[in-house]
Amino acid sequence: MGKSESQMDIVEKSTKSGKKSGSFVTIGLSVLLLLMTCAVVALVILYANSRGKKPAALSLLPYGTNSGSICTTPGCVTAAARILQNMDPTTEPCTDFYQYACGGWLNRHVIPETSSRYSIFDILRDELEIILKGTTGTGLQHVCKIARLSFIEQRDSLPLLEVLAMVGDWPVASADWNITKGNKPNWSMEEKLSTLNSRFNKRVFIDMFVWNDDRDSSRHIIYIDQPSLGMPSRDYYFNGGNYQRVREAYLQFMITIAKMIREDKNLAKDDNFVQEEMAKVMKLETEIANATAPAEERHDVTLLYNKMTLRELQEKFALNEFNWTLFIQGIMSSVNVQIHLDEEVVVYGAPYLQELKAIISNYSASTIQNYLVWRLVIDRVSSLSRRFKDARANYRKALYGTTLEEARWRECVSYVNNNMENAVGALYVRETFAGESKRMVRDLIDKIREVFIETLDELQWMDETSKEKAREKAMAIKEQIGYPDYILEDQNEKLDQEYANLNFSEHKYFENSLENLRAGAQKSLKKLRERVDQDIWIIGAAVVNAFYSPNRNQIVFPAGILQPPFFSKQQPQALNFGGIGMVIGHEITHGFDDNGRNFDKDGNMFDWWSNFSAMHFKDQSRCMVYQYGNYTWELAGGQNVSGISTLGENIADNGGVRQAYKAYLKWLEHEGKEPKLPGLDLTHKQLFFLNFAQVWCGSYRPEYASQSIKTDVHSPLKYRVMGSLQNFEAFSEAFHCKKGTAMHPVEKCRVW
Repeated sequence: MGKSESQMDIVEKSTKSGKKSGSFVTIGLSVLLLLMTCAVVALVILYANSRGKKPAALSLLPYGTNSGSICTTPGCVTAAARILQNMDPTTEPCTDFYQYACGGWLNRHVIPETSSRYSIFDILRDELEIILKGTTGTGLQHVCKIARLSFIEQRDSLPLLEVLAMVGDWPVASADWNITKGNKPNWSMEEKLSTLNSRFNKRVFIDMFVWNDDRDSSRHIIYIDQPSLGMPSRDYYFNGGNYQRVREAYLQFMITIAKMIREDKNLAKDDNFVQEEMAKVMKLETEIANATAPAEERHDVTLLYNKMTLRELQEKFALNEFNWTLFIQGIMSSVNVQIHLDEEVVVYGAPYLQELKAIISNYSASTIQNYLVWRLVIDRVSSLSRRFKDARANYRKALYGTTLEEARWRECVSYVNNNMENAVGALYVRETFAGESKRMVRDLIDKIREVFIETLDELQWMDETSKEKAREKAMAIKEQIGYPDYILEDQNEKLDQEYANLNFSEHKYFENSLENLRAGAQKSLKKLRERVDQDIWIIGAAVVNAFYSPNRNQIVFPAGILQPPFFSKQQPQALNFGGIGMVIGHEITHGFDDNGRNFDKDGNMFDWWSNFSAMHFKDQSRCMVYQYGNYTWELAGGQNVSGISTLGENIADNGGVRQAYKAYLKWLEHEGKEPKLPGLDLTHKQLFFLNFAQVWCGSYRPEYASQSIKTDVHSPLKYRVMGSLQNFEAFSEAFHCKKGTAMHPVEKCRVW
């Protein structure tokens, strides 16, 4: 589960520490465990061979080279064509602006059989992966030939059987466990949980990870929290409809894999026994899910934060003789870090830990071990032979609605990018990124930050003392744009060192994936005794996303998002302000949303608000909670959006589009009117809102909609557009919407 860093995006990306890194988008699909050999050799061949290349220069004519009042440059023509194709001009913009802006896109795009959602973001990511594949060239093809599918099939379940032996075996498929007695000599829950955490980066029962101390951003500290679950959210364990279908497929998946492993170990066939044991596992996980607090109850980080010593942790949360010191020391020993009874830890999941004691006491060691191993096995299935992936197919279809898996080369590229992001980022930047974009985006950040600060004067709900603190925090926000400079250096010892501790074996991509998990866990854990590096990048360059980190008071815009429709030096500034400008405003506003507002200019959790301003912030926020909470999503079975869970992103969306628009108006005052786009009888104010909306064009499968509405901190794509514009008077003025129409309601919400 971990901590959350606000995300503007539609996609959530877990950092290697266990904390969620905030992003502009949320896909929610867990990344398939992919071809590890591809990852390794791709890094060595591609990164090494790319040294010394210069960034590619932009070849298009700059925006502004045109005749008369119509812009006819290639950049303008391309932008106009994109906008026209995406639109549905037959829809009245004041009735349904999302359909008006995206109706053409929705009509022309069918969700691929491999995807649970398809959007502008997904298309950009697909195109980025094609660029990476081309960058790797014959090297990637060579690598993927090395990891021959025939070899994977030959090894079949052997790699998994070796892992099971490492973790104390799987009782349901073991002759060494006395299931009748439900235990095994010398079995230790502390030892098993420690091994899963430190060796496999898998946190079950208890989520223990290292991250910045919320109250002191200069140091790291141990966090203890409630765990993630086998299914995407607690709702899948209790609700009916699609959630019940997923639950049934999940149990069947569990039973099928256990039977396969028993057969491979030449154990006697006993289907009733397997079903009974896995039913116990399902019951155990359901009780764990029931003990976890729903997302709506974990919204206030100041209430979650409970700092105490390890000694106090042992006293307050004694889990049936569970030795907290043994558990935590077992994890930290993997990086040669010694802890003591006065070691400080932060407990985020106190209510869960209070429930956990009773749950553990109800189950035998064999059932607990069955569950621990299952949670490890389910993640490893995608690295095994075809029959294991086939066993998962019904569960994936119920969960995501997908009927096909990604092509192997996409799996390979995605894996490399997710696990060796700086090496891949260097390849991507050299191939596609124009260095001038950094300067242009930095200029946009300055303009939008300036508008945010000026806008504070408009707020009647905030007193001058709090406004001054907000100004200080806004001025202190640090930015990272494009990529870290060091990744392009020749003779790059720093970049080489990032992968120096990885030990891979050719042909053994299953074992290589385990090696990557170990390295990821250790990279995070060893930070406990290290000072926080405020300059480190929390994400790679080849990512279509943007981020805000409350612990760092920092905004990040990777190179992958600095492309059309978000940004281009060849397209009108109306589109740039409506695209990347809105993203910038969104990320800045995250520093002042319901979570970010709890942190000061230095990234420390500190209450800098007056009682007057804090009370009125909550009043303003309640308006948005009610507004978005009344959006009904038919695709998700008619469920309503959670106004509480999505509040932070909705505040950021509303603030982002408002600030970007005001910054664009200031730009117009200074630079003068822009020429029109060909074929579009629209003002540039209208184009601003149109590009903002078209960033969010996309559609979902019903199965993923049911998941997204429970797990995504972002509102559904349509309501990100509708909600933000319904609250913005300037939109209604631009499109001449009469008060009382759908897009110009009488009641409007505003925080920033």
